[in-house]
Amino acid sequence: MIVEPVRAFADNYIWMIVSPQQDGCAIVDPGDHRPVIEWLDTRGLAPEAILVTHHHGDHVGGIRGLHARWPDLPVYGPAAERIPDCDHPLRDGDEVRVAGYRFSVLEVPGHTAGHIAYYGEGALFCGDTLFAGGCGRVFDGTFGQLCASLKRIRALPPETLVYCAHEYTVDNLGFAKWVEPDSAALARRDAEAMALQEKGIPTVPSTLALERETNPFLRWDEPAVRAAAERHAGHALDDDCAVFTELRRWKDSEYD
Repeated sequence: MIVEPVRAFADNYIWMIVSPQQDGCAIVDPGDHRPVIEWLDTRGLAPEAILVTHHHGDHVGGIRGLHARWPDLPVYGPAAERIPDCDHPLRDGDEVRVAGYRFSVLEVPGHTAGHIAYYGEGALFCGDTLFAGGCGRVFDGTFGQLCASLKRIRALPPETLVYCAHEYTVDNLGFAKWVEPDSAALARRDAEAMALQEKGIPTVPSTLALERETNPFLRWDEPAVRAAAERHAGHALDDDCAVFTELRRWKDSEYD
């Protein structure tokens, strides 16, 4: 599967899933229509569908601009959220066939209450639920929901390619090094990500195996991560989600 990034705003990625015949594509989370149209016109490709993970403006703001050019372009998005022009509302377990590929819909609330992800062809388009080296903030979802969603994602095959929606990797790894300062794997990943960023090369997609090795928000049950969270909290933490919640609040209050 060919997937290419279109940059938008300061750090967004709009993912373009190119059909096997390379004559069309699906657009994931178009926050801005202008760079998408430029990308399509440059390559001579026609859009076949829009896939949306959640309702935030930097993920949906370009839908109506795209519809001004292609009025009949179908929009797939979470049924539990208000998505502009959405004519294919989706729930957990639904199946989407776009651009010659098949994806399953996973409900992964937490960042927002109705957030979904698209999983298939060895890839996960996860919006702002999971980032390279991090995870999304909790807005209108809950910490418990986000923890459960990340547990669900962590159970996917380790070779899964993780297509998140922002270039946050270097910043996220900075916090991860606070949590696990002695991790050799984390030090290697940080150096590699910084080298890519300096060259203007995207640090994503990553793999789920790499996230499980270096992302503290998927490592709540690792002794070193739990110990760091408990030191920050100043008391013992009862379960995985308590560890996760402490880590997320720690990053919210002292790092971001």
